[in-house]
Amino acid sequence: MMLQVKNMNVYYGSIYAVKDVSFHVEEGETVTLIGANGAGKSTILKTISGLLRSKTGSISFAGEEISNTPSHAIVKRGLAQVPEGRRVFLQMSVQENLEMGHYTQPGGTMDERITEVYQRFPRLKERYKQHAGTLSGGEQQMLAMGRALMSRPRLLMLDEPSMGLAPLLVEQIFEIIKELHAGGTTVLLVEQNANMALTVADRGYVLETGKIVLADSAKALLENDAVRKAYLGG
Repeated sequence: MMLQVKNMNVYYGSIYAVKDVSFHVEEGETVTLIGANGAGKSTILKTISGLLRSKTGSISFAGEEISNTPSHAIVKRGLAQVPEGRRVFLQMSVQENLEMGHYTQPGGTMDERITEVYQRFPRLKERYKQHAGTLSGGEQQMLAMGRALMSRPRLLMLDEPSMGLAPLLVEQIFEIIKELHAGGTTVLLVEQNANMALTVADRGYVLETGKIVLADSAKALLENDAVRKAYLGG
């Protein structure tokens, strides 16, 4: 099993944000967490990444416990996150941003990894000298994904990749997610666009106010009347 979360409980001060959450991701799967704003989706990803700590339970990645592992060591093990809002280094060039994503990897592999990222995102190659702050929202999202891919992740976690993007760019980003999945990358996707997320996922979990209230195949969730009414506009 690639990722297993058991009995995760996370607080922001006195706010109980994630309530006894358990789920898993098998190797090669794309799994999505869907739910309204404030449901706890991003908090779960931050906790898996080591940016927050769960009060209880365990998080295992590729069979190893990582609940108390520092974030940089988690990345080195093969788990990378594309954060909500992209969080690229605005004053650095596209190329420099990608180089920053390689810091956990052997030095001699950087050129090969950058070439692979540019092949996947030709638009970034065209703008490799530009400051990231001058890119469009869609280009910044591609850069954030490319930076994460520089660490050659076994599991890629994506936090709201469609946020703020025009519909055409959303389609492009989700095509890239499908390509990554087809290429063998395991993906954990947090996304408010539930319809798009369930279209690319194998399985999904529905979160409400910090709790998982439903888990099923993506196909079954797309056909679930309650899910359709709450999250799919119908």
